[in-house]
Amino acid sequence: MLLGDDAKGLSANVVSRLKAQWADEHASWSRRDLSTSRYVYWWVDGIHTGLRSENSDGQCLLVIIGVRPDGRKERVAVGDGYRESKASWQELLLDLKARGLQAGPLLAVGDGAMGFWAAIEEVFPATRGQRCWFHKMGNVLNALPKSQQGRAKADLQAI
Repeated sequence: MLLGDDAKGLSANVVSRLKAQWADEHASWSRRDLSTSRYVYWWVDGIHTGLRSENSDGQCLLVIIGVRPDGRKERVAVGDGYRESKASWQELLLDLKARGLQAGPLLAVGDGAMGFWAAIEEVFPATRGQRCWFHKMGNVLNALPKSQQGRAKADLQAI
């Protein structure tokens, strides 16, 4: 437990030290050299936390998970974004390129948010796109009456 009465031994100094250490590790990871990195495909998504603060409207976390040719999965990038916009995704993709990434993946899998697709087309035009099955299924089910969603979901999952 990191919070509450069960968080014994976590003084303000310990928390401050951990926070600084994690910030340093994240900064180092965010600047790592990608010149030898190759990816077969990426899963991409913008995550909206629902946290509200004075300046957070539309803020999200842009996430790219990659699969290397040997099948290993790894975090490629995590960055701040604004409503999954083209500009936000483009900034993240250009940062990867600036750190040495020579080519995008063969395939990118993501939801229907158009910002990523517009950005990847400009930054890594050889990358092909595929709609995430989970997101696509959700869109289809949401278009159906509630009474038909259960059966339709089972039918879609059987494909």
